[in-house]
Amino acid sequence: MISALPLTLLFLVFAATAPRSREGAACSALASSGSRISLVWLLLLSNTALAARVERVEKRSIPTQTFPNGTNYVWAVDDTYEGSSFFDTFEFYTGDDPTHGSVNYTDRNTAFADGLAYVESDGIVVMKGDNTTSLSEGQNRNSVRISSQKQYNTGLFILDLDMAPWGCGTSSSHRYPSRHSLILQVSGLRGGRWEAAPGPGNAGCGVTEWSRASYGPIFDEQGGGVFAMKWDVSGIGVWSFYRAAVPQDVTNGQPTPSTWGEPVAFLEASGCDPITNFVNHSIIFDITFCGDWAGNDYGTSGCPGTCAQRLMDPSNFNNASWRIRSLTVYRQQIIHGQVTSDATHPILPVVSLLGVLGILFGVLM
Repeated sequence: MISALPLTLLFLVFAATAPRSREGAACSALASSGSRISLVWLLLLSNTALAARVERVEKRSIPTQTFPNGTNYVWAVDDTYEGSSFFDTFEFYTGDDPTHGSVNYTDRNTAFADGLAYVESDGIVVMKGDNTTSLSEGQNRNSVRISSQKQYNTGLFILDLDMAPWGCGTSSSHRYPSRHSLILQVSGLRGGRWEAAPGPGNAGCGVTEWSRASYGPIFDEQGGGVFAMKWDVSGIGVWSFYRAAVPQDVTNGQPTPSTWGEPVAFLEASGCDPITNFVNHSIIFDITFCGDWAGNDYGTSGCPGTCAQRLMDPSNFNNASWRIRSLTVYRQQIIHGQVTSDATHPILPVVSLLGVLGILFGVLM
């Protein structure tokens, strides 16, 4: 109870109990010393208790953005896919590859049993193509393709990766398929590529990312990075950031795309309404081999032999892996007034100074 008293009250307690007469000073010296020592401990305990309780609350404003009509909004978290629960909300696809790749997509049980899908102890989500089985020419290689159970019609999608698949004969994508498709493709032949398909199928117009740090070995060596896609009434835009260039607002969970600069690719709303033309999109991750995306360009890619020959050797696919930190989906939340987040900080220097002054006061009395 005493340890929770204010320091000034403790000073008064000490003053009332300390010896006042010079008579019997020798006899009371030890008792007086003991009182002072006890008070010092009380002050230390009080200092500790106060340090654990006294806090300063700091209000930090969350950046707002504005619709064309002047209404303010923020990007609020809608869904987070990460860690041990990542695969709980995805379905494993086992059908034919729409891009005609030389691949067998495995079911959930096979993928986990064969080590093609798993979550590491640090929460990193891994999906990979088979890199242990030697094949005969003409055989397909096992891999993984998953799609989210939830479908989206707008949003801000932020994918944080340690590694994206790459290598000769390898193609992977993070996409949102529907009657019109949005595809973030990572290929060992063409690097990072953004595709927008005007109809069913895998043909469309694409934009290739200029930075080599956005894919392949350089991307991996730098610790990966972040891919972001904003899909709203203004259009559909894509950004990529290698690890050292990830914006602080993304790291803080308060994304502000208007501060990120020009996107790598942008599909304007004029002439192609992003709301009516892109509907009910699921999130898909896959890794495929050869086929339309990694096979058609193989002869001019500088890779050795043919894609079919390369497919036979499993060691060629050691880098055909997704390593995912998280995928966070944000929605536009309309707001009125200012939005703030609270951050508390213990006022340790002030309380510690009071404790020291209290101890000195008790010793000198």
